[in-house]
Amino acid sequence: MSKYEKKILALIPNLRRYAHVLCRSVGTIDPDDLVQECLARGISKFHLWQRGTNLRAWLFAIMHNLYVNMIQKSIRETHKLSELSPVEFETSTDGQKCEMSEIEEALEKLASDQKSIILLVTLEGLSYQEVAEVLDVPVGTVMSRLSRARQQLKNTLFGSTADNVRYLK
Repeated sequence: MSKYEKKILALIPNLRRYAHVLCRSVGTIDPDDLVQECLARGISKFHLWQRGTNLRAWLFAIMHNLYVNMIQKSIRETHKLSELSPVEFETSTDGQKCEMSEIEEALEKLASDQKSIILLVTLEGLSYQEVAEVLDVPVGTVMSRLSRARQQLKNTLFGSTADNVRYLK
């Protein structure tokens, strides 16, 4: 097994996690199918990857593009992940809390470009530069979309007390 095959194998958990979050609101797309299609596409197009560039960002870009293509072909339907246990997040000053289901609902209200950026930054821990590579947009666009996404989430979850929210990373 080559060192690049080992690197790809090591990224599968990250790809699965991102796929599960992306596919949460679309009942017609199976996250495992998305991961499998991403890996198949990545392996078949591996000759296009430029050595020395970020393999992780390249695979996330493939997955993002596959997801967008699948969304364009499917009918949106919403559902919740029932296996998630309730998780609470607390604001820094007044003790307001929200559960994971409320966060899921707030994420679903975001525009798809904002949702992708907030998931790549917070869930996957990609840098702004890596997200820019994945989505093929300038870093400044990543920062402004992330800022708008965070503000929208705060407003949706906490209304006028949104200024008291701490970011958890």
